[in-house]
Amino acid sequence: MRTLETTLAWVAEGTELVRKALAGLDETSYDAPSLLPGWTRKHVAAHLAGNAEAIGNLVHWARTGEPTPMYSSPEQRTAVIASGARLPGDRLTAWFEESAQTLATALAGLTEQQWRAEVVTAQGRAVPASETPWMRGREVMVHAVDLGTGVRFADLPERFLAELREDILAKRGRDNVPTVHGSPAEVTAYLAGRPHTGVTTPEGLPAAPLPAWL
Repeated sequence: MRTLETTLAWVAEGTELVRKALAGLDETSYDAPSLLPGWTRKHVAAHLAGNAEAIGNLVHWARTGEPTPMYSSPEQRTAVIASGARLPGDRLTAWFEESAQTLATALAGLTEQQWRAEVVTAQGRAVPASETPWMRGREVMVHAVDLGTGVRFADLPERFLAELREDILAKRGRDNVPTVHGSPAEVTAYLAGRPHTGVTTPEGLPAAPLPAWL
C-alpha cells in the first residue's frame, strides 16, 4: 500500500527522469513524435508543465481552503497543451522546470492537517490532498516513458509499477481487462495502453491492445 512518503519520492524520481530526458533534446528532437499517437515530445512536456500547475491549484486549495479547480474547463486544459507545444524547446524546458519546482515547494509546505483537506480532481473525484503526489507521480513516471528517449517501464520502481497496475485495473474495471501473462513491467505497459513486448493471453496469443490510459 502506497504512503505519502513513497508517493512524494516517486514525484521526485519521475521529475528527474523527465528532466534528464528533456535536457538531451535539441529543437528537432523536441518536435519529433512521442510514443503517444498525435503528440510530439513538446505536447508531452507542455502537458507535464501544465499538470504541475494544475495540481498546484489543488495544493493551494488544501492550504487555504479556497476552492481552486485544476482547470477551469477541459477546453482550457487542451488549450494549455496546444499552446505549450508551439513554444521553443528551451522555453518549454524552463516552464517544466519552474512548474515542477514550484509544485515541489508547495507540497513540502503542507501541514499534516492540510494533507487531510478534501479537494476535487479534474474528473470530479473528492480526494484528500495526500492523493495529489500520487496523481503527479503517475504523470511524470509514465510520461517519462512516453517521451521516447529510452526510459522504459522496466526502469521504473517495482513498487510504483505494482501500484500503477492496481490503479489502472480499478479505473478500467477488472472485468473489462483480459487476463494476460508477461513480465510485471511489460504487463504494466500493456495495461496503460503503451507499447509492450511479450504480453500474451493464457493461450499464448498476443494480447489485444488497450487504448492509452492517462
